[in-house]
Amino acid sequence: MVNPKSKFEPKIVGFLCKWCSSSAADLAGTTRIQYPPNIRIIRVMCTGSVDNTYIVRALLNGADGVLVAGCHPGDCHYVSGNYKARRRISLLKDILDTLGLENDRVWLRWIGADEGRKFADTVKEMTDELKKLGPNPMTKNWSL
Repeated sequence: MVNPKSKFEPKIVGFLCKWCSSSAADLAGTTRIQYPPNIRIIRVMCTGSVDNTYIVRALLNGADGVLVAGCHPGDCHYVSGNYKARRRISLLKDILDTLGLENDRVWLRWIGADEGRKFADTVKEMTDELKKLGPNPMTKNWSL
């Protein structure tokens, strides 16, 4: 019998900082670094502007994983935005744990503008991990 997870291709929503991580994604593309096409990028001014409701909504609407990627700590163009994002994601993961949901579907990564290879590697690693987890179980329970 064929394993249904073997043909599963995860859908990833990526909230990327305009100044760093989005530029890294552009760099990966212009330098032709290969990475899975599973990610759909939403460019935000700062990871500090990514509210947890955006992440939960993405998961409830069919995303198998969410990547929030921004400037390295101390390099934020808005001074403390990435620290706010780190606190928010930490709280969200605790809430997901409390609800018995998989918090491994939400990733926070620091990717600088000159780190195109790191962006590509992150997307590949996340895709591989989500394939192991299988389809998002939250989607089955909600129809939005």
